[in-house]
Amino acid sequence: QVQLVESGGGLVQAGGSLRLSCAASGRTFSNYAMGWFRRAPENEREFVAAINWSGGMTYYADSVKGRFTITRDNAKNTVYLQMNALKPEDTAAYYCAARNNVRARTTPDEYDYWGQGTQVTVSS
Repeated sequence: QVQLVESGGGLVQAGGSLRLSCAASGRTFSNYAMGWFRRAPENEREFVAAINWSGGMTYYADSVKGRFTITRDNAKNTVYLQMNALKPEDTAAYYCAARNNVRARTTPDEYDYWGQGTQVTVSS
């Protein structure tokens, strides 16, 4: 079992930045690929970014490419999502997910553990 706790969400003006953190506990963190997903009201959950076990491979949704950066610190059991140049359409609940595999994927069904989410609101 893996427990995930997100933090770092909040209210920010368009063009601003936020850094989300996801702290993991329970199993060997480096055995897991990690992902970030988001869900806006009345929308389905969508992929944002993913990272493999070592941090050497990263993947991004086209909508965030060039603005968001996913990283991980295996010594701290933490994955981060740096979000720059935020837009109102980035407003959503952001969820951290762990996949019981070293390879990252972009579909939510391939992830085994989920955090409770942290709200990001971008005002125009």
